[in-house]
Amino acid sequence: MVVNGRVLLAALALVIAAVPGGSAISRVVASSRAAPVPAPQIDAFRSVRTFDMIAEPVRLRIPALQVDTPLERLGRQPDGTIAVPESPNIAGWYVAGPRPGQPGPAVILGHVDSINGPGVFFRLDQLSPGAAVEVDRADGTTAGFRVVSVSRVPKTNFPSDLVYSPTLQPSLRLVTCGGSFDYRARSYRDNVIVYSVPS
Repeated sequence: MVVNGRVLLAALALVIAAVPGGSAISRVVASSRAAPVPAPQIDAFRSVRTFDMIAEPVRLRIPALQVDTPLERLGRQPDGTIAVPESPNIAGWYVAGPRPGQPGPAVILGHVDSINGPGVFFRLDQLSPGAAVEVDRADGTTAGFRVVSVSRVPKTNFPSDLVYSPTLQPSLRLVTCGGSFDYRARSYRDNVIVYSVPS
């Protein structure tokens, strides 16, 4: 986001709180590299997740935003936080959650911007309900989704239950940061979350 004529680093300053039973943080300080974010409890996915042969996601396409990006595999850091994409131009899929097309909420993270300009999810908040989201998988198949809602929430009130709680059907969450920039915290104040279901 351009603020006062300068492009500021969002550094994927996501405040993704842990699901019930876990911990939360109020903010993540932006830096020249993306700051880590807390991971949800893996057990939150396990009750409905199926470990079938659905292939891993390798590419994300959002035609309405002209987004066409490879997907990086995002695991956990030694301290338990989620790793985030190395590049602001590439989104990442959280590997401890469901694969897109499996029951449960698949989660994809992306930067909104960097010191060099807009990131892969720079216009994520401009998506409208009904917009198509396509996830290409390693076996050549594609999981198609449609947007049902887009929300912007304060990082201090991140809706963990809505983002991470198990769902009987496949679902997809796209998450980045947004809102105004907090210079003191060096972080955006909000998160933008896109909720999608199979098309």
